[in-house]
Amino acid sequence: MSSPTRPGRWLRLAAWLSFVAEVVIIGTGGAVRLTGSGLGCSEWPLCTPESLVPTEELGIHGVIEFGNRTLTGVVGVLALTVLVLTFLHVRARRGLRLTVRFAVGGIVAGIAAAVVAGAFSAPVFVVFSSVVLVAVIAAAIATVPTVAERRDLLVLAWIVVAGVVAQALVGGITVLTGLNPFIVGFHYVSSVVLVAVTAAYLVRAYDVPGPRELAVPGWFALLTHVTTVALAVTLAFGVLTTANGPHSGDANVIRTGFDASVLAHVHAIPGYVLGGLLVLLVGAGALLRLPTLRWSLALLAVVAAQIAVGVYQAREGLPPLAVGVHMVLAALAAAAMTVIVLRLKRPVSAALRVDEGGRVGASVSSN
Repeated sequence: MSSPTRPGRWLRLAAWLSFVAEVVIIGTGGAVRLTGSGLGCSEWPLCTPESLVPTEELGIHGVIEFGNRTLTGVVGVLALTVLVLTFLHVRARRGLRLTVRFAVGGIVAGIAAAVVAGAFSAPVFVVFSSVVLVAVIAAAIATVPTVAERRDLLVLAWIVVAGVVAQALVGGITVLTGLNPFIVGFHYVSSVVLVAVTAAYLVRAYDVPGPRELAVPGWFALLTHVTTVALAVTLAFGVLTTANGPHSGDANVIRTGFDASVLAHVHAIPGYVLGGLLVLLVGAGALLRLPTLRWSLALLAVVAAQIAVGVYQAREGLPPLAVGVHMVLAALAAAAMTVIVLRLKRPVSAALRVDEGGRVGASVSSN
C-alpha cells in the first residue's frame, strides 16, 4: 500500500475554512468585548437562566454575545471535520473508530459528572467541558501512535479540536468570573495559538511529506527564532495593556491594577524591536534568496500596519474599531510567523540516499 501524500482538495478546503473561522472568531470576540457585550448573556451555556437564545430585554449586547457563541460551534464543527478527513487521508480507520468510542464515552461521562455537579450546585457546564476535554486528550494520545504516515497532520488536527473544547471551557469560566481580565487575556492568547496551529496545518498539508532538512543558514534560523520570541513578548504585553484599558467587556466591570498608559509604552518597545528584526530577516532573505523571504515581507507589512494602528489608537483614546483591528492583525502576525518558522526547512532532496542501514543522515529532521 502506498503511503499518503498531500491531502486532497476537500481536506485542504476544510483546513482553510478552519483557519479563516479561527481568525473571524477573534474578530467577533473582540466585538463582544469592545461593544461592552461581554455579559450580554448572563449564563453559560444558556444565555439566561430560562433561555438558550438572547431575549428581547438583552438588546443588541445579547445578540452580539450569542453570535460569538454560535460561531464557536461553527469553529468546532470545522475542527472535527478536519480531524475526520485527516484520519481518512492517513487511512487510519481504526484510529477513527477508537476516536468515536472516546467521544461517546466522554459525552456520557460528562453528562453523568454534570448531573452530580448540579446536585451540589457546582457549575455544570464547566464540569461537563472538563470531562470532555480529558476525553479528547486521551483520544489523541491513544490514536496518534497508531498512524505511521503524516502523523504531523493528525497531531495538529487534534491540537485544534482540544483547543476548541478548551476555549469553550474558558469561555464559560470567563462569564462565571464576571470577565476576569486575566482569564479574558488567556482566552485571547489561546485563540491566537489556535490561529497559528491551523496555519501550521495548512503549511504542512501543502508540503511534500517525508524527511526535512534546514533550508537556511544556521545563524538565520537563530535570528528567526529570536524574532519569534520578540513577537510573543509583544503580544503578551499587548494583551496585558488591553486587559488594563477601558474596554473591559461590560460597562459595569471596572479594571484595576497596572497603569494602562505605562503599559502602552512598555508594549511599544518589543514592537519596535520586532520591526527591526523583521527588517533584518527581509534583508538577509533578499540577499541570500531564502525561501522565507515572501512571508517575511508579509509579516513586516502586518507589523508595520500594527504599529500604525497602535499609534493611532493611542493618540485617539483607543477607539473600539481600531482596537479590534489591532487584535485581528496580531493573530495574522502569529500565523505569518508560524509559516516563516516552518519554511526554515524543506523536503530532503530526491538525490539524498539512505545509507546501508536504511537511515537518513543525522543532519536531516524527520517529518
